[in-house]
Amino acid sequence: MLKPFLRRLFQRLLRVRVHGAADVFANPRTLIVANHESFLDGLLLGLFLPVEPVFVVHTQVASRPLFRVLLRFVPHLAVDSTNPLAIKQIVRLVESGRPVVIFPEGRITRTGSLMKVYDGAGFVAARTGATVVPVRIDGAARSYFGRLAGVYPRRLLPQVDLHIQPPRQIAMPALPSAKQRRRRAGEEMRHILLDMLVATRPQRTLFEAFLDAKAIFGNDYKLVEDVRLVEESYGSLLKMALGLGRLLSRHTQPGEIVGVLSPNAAPTLGLLLGLSLNARIPAMLNYTAGKDGLQAACTAAGIRTVVALRTFVDKARLGGLLDQLTGIRVIYLEDLKRELSLADRLWLLAHLLLPQRAALAQQPDDPALVLFTSGSEGKPKGVVHSHNSLLANVAQIRAVADFTPLDKFMMALPLFHSFGLTCGALLPLVSGCKVFLYPNPLHYRIIPELVYDRDCSVLFGTSTFLGNYAKYAHPYDFGRLRYVVAGAERLNHEVRQTWLDKFGIRILEGYGITECAPVVAVNVPMACRDGSVGQLLPGIAYELEAVPGIEGAGALHLKGPNLLKGYLLFDRPGVIQAPPAIRPGWYATGDIVEVDADGFVHIRGRLKRFAKLAGEMVSLEVVEQIAGEAAPDFAHAAATRGDAAKGEALVLFTTAPQLAREQLLAAARRLGASELAVPRDIRHLDALPLLGTGKTDHVSLKRLAEAGEAIPLPAQDTPS
Repeated sequence: MLKPFLRRLFQRLLRVRVHGAADVFANPRTLIVANHESFLDGLLLGLFLPVEPVFVVHTQVASRPLFRVLLRFVPHLAVDSTNPLAIKQIVRLVESGRPVVIFPEGRITRTGSLMKVYDGAGFVAARTGATVVPVRIDGAARSYFGRLAGVYPRRLLPQVDLHIQPPRQIAMPALPSAKQRRRRAGEEMRHILLDMLVATRPQRTLFEAFLDAKAIFGNDYKLVEDVRLVEESYGSLLKMALGLGRLLSRHTQPGEIVGVLSPNAAPTLGLLLGLSLNARIPAMLNYTAGKDGLQAACTAAGIRTVVALRTFVDKARLGGLLDQLTGIRVIYLEDLKRELSLADRLWLLAHLLLPQRAALAQQPDDPALVLFTSGSEGKPKGVVHSHNSLLANVAQIRAVADFTPLDKFMMALPLFHSFGLTCGALLPLVSGCKVFLYPNPLHYRIIPELVYDRDCSVLFGTSTFLGNYAKYAHPYDFGRLRYVVAGAERLNHEVRQTWLDKFGIRILEGYGITECAPVVAVNVPMACRDGSVGQLLPGIAYELEAVPGIEGAGALHLKGPNLLKGYLLFDRPGVIQAPPAIRPGWYATGDIVEVDADGFVHIRGRLKRFAKLAGEMVSLEVVEQIAGEAAPDFAHAAATRGDAAKGEALVLFTTAPQLAREQLLAAARRLGASELAVPRDIRHLDALPLLGTGKTDHVSLKRLAEAGEAIPLPAQDTPS
């Protein structure tokens, strides 16, 4: 009688909802694993799961007076994790045929993210061959029975959801020692729990996710700050979004792709939300791309209207550039304010109370946003993402990185770049993490000072930008940083070492692709390996396609919820086209990677950035690594030109004025690289051409390589 009564009580108080099929518990050996959100977790699982499980409880917990009383009514096994016999006790329990519940984290979360996962649960699953049933508990952490006080706002009676996931199994790893097998099985269990967090994310639009976050943190919660040094709250951003959305709806049509030319600033976020809630599709334009780049982007996406900030256009001297665009109408936000009537103000007042009614009906899989590839290897392509793909990537990042509302991001990467947009706009908007938006990543002296002054704890950047920040920063400027994440280009070894020596900070390198919204893999404190870009994010599957001439690596193909809907191409304007794939649902990245035994991804280069020299494949990135070893304080980039004898020849562009082939040969020997990767053609530049995103402009370098002549070298040198 007690259990039905408690079930009805919790159903009323916490509105508990159970999702998933009940038949997944049919296996006689079933291990139920769950994330640990609160002191209510065991009670919730005992009351609402369709089986009568035995709970594995730590002896320290079982010895507490309150739990000693409660556990009299619950089947349980008290174990001491420090006792070598504990695993054998759990194995015997699983083999007895009773469903067993384990919380692999061993403790209640203090961040809202997954905590450290102990190896024991994974090893038990591998040892017994049990079916692993992941169950996600969502909502209990925000109750007064959780441990998130001071991190997230707490509620007396939050709604709780239990998500029962499809069953999984962990095979016993074929490794030589028991310690290694246990460790690998524990890692498999960690990935099961991470996949669970991503698979059970809510299916929402961007505006719905923003409103959900606003409901959690409150109208007055300060979220975004920019160079005006004014903090915008959820309430002020909502007001901005509703007002801009209503005014722009008079100038645009539902489903229309609207260009956005705006800097890193709070009004840009309001503009994105305003367009999105009215079913317009923002297209983030790269204002550093020049007239031809902007025109090509607008043509590919079928953009007829561009929304811009006049103050930004004037300061950046972009007015003349916009005047040169053909077939484009430019609307300035400052001019829209004059259109705001009394009726608009009354409408705005009403919808601030019920903002859901202002949004046009949309589905999570509808197109939500257009980003453009950098154009580093050709004309920019429009990459169309859905609400679901963007929010899936946010969920994947939050699953592996313990960002909390106590963090403040410094985001100087432009929001037209996928890295900047997802980590600098979308992630803060839906997670409550604060962000400082700065409009220019090239202000190397100012940004470190702002990181210090605004108490930022997370910094995102490219290797180039991070290296320059380190040159000008005082050692104490970065004293509060918890995470420094590098992406968009390979992390230079010298930059990594400088940050470690000067600031005592380990840079966490990641790997992203615009088509994947963009984060694909990243090193995090819980799983980090120098020289890699980390493990793939949860929910992403991969395959490697063999490439002739390349051993131990392959062309990377990906499948996951964060993949693009399709491309907008210059030669077929406004038509969304499916990306090339080995089969439907997969995406061919064009990158050559190696995945080691522990799942860490090592980038060998882009397929397009390999040269074929007399039948041998040579990575241009290896050429650049050799140059970096020979002259670490300078910038280097490799390209190719035609060669009558060998098909292609290597060209090295460098800012090192005295760099010669003899130094490159010595560096290649130190790195163990082939002499084939040492170019004969070395060209000295004052500076390498860069795109607005900070990446090297390979298109310009390719033109220089084809146009120039090789520097003659002595005949005795071995040709490459």
